[in-house]
Amino acid sequence: MNEHATDRLKNDLIAWLTTVSPAGQPQTSPVWFLWDEGVIWVYSLADTARIRNIEANPKVSLNLDGNGMGGDIVTIEGQAAFDPSAPAASQVPAYVTKYTARMEHHGWTPQEFSEKYPVAIRIEPQRSRVW
Repeated sequence: MNEHATDRLKNDLIAWLTTVSPAGQPQTSPVWFLWDEGVIWVYSLADTARIRNIEANPKVSLNLDGNGMGGDIVTIEGQAAFDPSAPAASQVPAYVTKYTARMEHHGWTPQEFSEKYPVAIRIEPQRSRVW
């Protein structure tokens, strides 16, 4: 993985996760995420198109916002899988530290966030591009 991509994954708050429906329609959604030792973690609502899409096709793309002028673009392609053995988001100190202010903005405690977003998605990056 490119060092610049890794730095962005450590520091950016929002990424755009693209999944593909069983009919082949791409669907992109903003997500909170955590970069942890070569894996990207996303916590999701349980009953969403994102979940159904990953069940049908685990290939995903994660994109980070650019600089507003067509530069500093980071895209990551990978394989997503659900990890029922993963700890809840509220039990991951790095995730809680990264998103406490955003959780508070929405009126959630880390525990409430974990109850609302219980599905841990593990994304194994396979390719990254930076420009």
